[in-house]
Amino acid sequence: MSTTRAEKLKMAQETPDNAAQPSRARPEWVENLLAYPTRARKYIHEVRAELKLVVWPSAIDVRSTTLVVIMTTAIFAFFLWMVDRGAARAVAYIIKLLGH
Repeated sequence: MSTTRAEKLKMAQETPDNAAQPSRARPEWVENLLAYPTRARKYIHEVRAELKLVVWPSAIDVRSTTLVVIMTTAIFAFFLWMVDRGAARAVAYIIKLLGH
């Protein structure tokens, strides 16, 4: 007995191709592991795109800001050294007064 095309379509809709084999879902960690190369490729592509948007400072700008940082550090170092010496003398004076 021959089946018509309509009957074949109806049978295909009722019984899917994988009905004979139960589908086994992969664990999530396996899916994550298999997706890693795709995610890594996408990440590198996005990083390159972002780096093209960066405005890099000129050598003169780098030198001038470096000089500002060095000078500021030296000024704060001197200031903190003076505060430390003053605090040490104040503590020594208080100890001297209380000791006698």
